[in-house]
Formats: sequence, C-alpha cells, structure tokens
Amino acid sequence: MSSPAYCRPSAYKALRNELPLLSTRRGLVRAACAIAAHESGQSQTPEVLDALDSMVSTVRSRSPSESEDAMLAHLHDVMFDLLEFTGNTDDYYDPANSYLPAVLSRRQGIPITLSLVYKYVGEELGLKVHGVNAPGHFFVAVEISEGPQRSLMFVDPFYHGQLLSLPEAFDRIAQATGKPVEPDPKLLAPASHSVWIARILMNLTANFARTGRERDVHAMQEMLDLVEREHVV
Repeated sequence: MSSPAYCRPSAYKALRNELPLLSTRRGLVRAACAIAAHESGQSQTPEVLDALDSMVSTVRSRSPSESEDAMLAHLHDVMFDLLEFTGNTDDYYDPANSYLPAVLSRRQGIPITLSLVYKYVGEELGLKVHGVNAPGHFFVAVEISEGPQRSLMFVDPFYHGQLLSLPEAFDRIAQATGKPVEPDPKLLAPASHSVWIARILMNLTANFARTGRERDVHAMQEMLDLVEREHVV
C-alpha cells in the first residue's frame, strides 16, 4: 500500500493496523487514538486505555452490586458527577474535541467522542452500548431489561448523560439539525464501529475546511478512504 501524501505516516499506519480489529471495543478506541496521532505525532493509546480502564475500576469500586441497574447508576455517577465529563459548548469546533486523548485529559468533547468513552466503560462493566449515528448528533443506546424483554434506553453523554425517551431522542435530532424530524426508527439504528470512525473523520474534515487547514482536510480524507476500503461505511 502506498504511503499517504498528507496524513502523518505513523498515524496512517496505526489506523491501517487497527482496522482488522475495529469490530472490538478496544479496536475502536485504538483507531480513534490513531486519528489523534495525526495531530500529536505520537501514539497515546496506552495512556488512553489506562485512563478508560481506571474509570472502569472506579465504577466497580463504588458499586455494591454488579447488577445492570447498579452499573448504570454508578457509571453515570463517576463519568458525569465525579469526573464531570461534559460537552464543549464554548468551543464546539475545536479539533481537540474529536481527539480521544484530549477528551480524556480535558474531560470535555463533542457527542461522538464522549459517546465513545461511555461505550467503552459501559461495555467493560458488562453493559451493551450502541452508538446512535443520528443526523446532526451522536448519542448512545443502552440495552436494558424490562421484565422478560430487552429495550433501549437512550443516553446523551454530551448533556451530562441525560436520559432520553423515544420522542425526546427524535426531538434532540430536530434540535441539532434545526429541522422537523419524522419519527423514523432508522434514524436511531445502531452505528457500526466503522461508521463511528468515519464520522469522527468527517467531523474533522469539516472543522479543518472551516479554518482553511487544507492539508489536514486531505489527510482526513486519506484516512477516511482507508476505512472505506476495508469496511462498509
């Protein structure tokens, strides 16, 4: 495979190496770290995984039970109350909001990266967490038990882990897009990991285009092309 013309070669190689494992949650995290390495010039994957695993350990240490309800409650307590992860509403388009290492160190980001933190920690705790690649916004759906059946609980990590009913989830999309939204279940379909990474790259492409960083626009496109060659997006 030829070398990239614009993307930092070490970051491009790191992303390429993670694509065979992208279906796993650690692969998803490592791919997100590879994207960040284009800007930073160094891999921070070990530090990121350590920080995420530390969050998992903190949740477990605070929970007297490993039940689904207890894990959910203490996940929210640790991520949003203790550590105060939140959406960066003051500088939403800062590229650092899309870089997982920066999100963990600053404890703020955009919906898609905060959702990634939530997903990894939640699934390490035994929960089943899906990304929701909605128009204009990104949040998560957590599988929960309701009697003998399983249902989805929508959570918005950008807004301090706010729980959303089904109508509220569609309202959030309408709020983000500024347009009326038909309540189509397809808008809330689970996002594959390749879609997750592709959307991070598309967000960065738009941010760089907004500020005239043309070489970085091309670099993100090279990474996106790599993902699209290996996975259905």
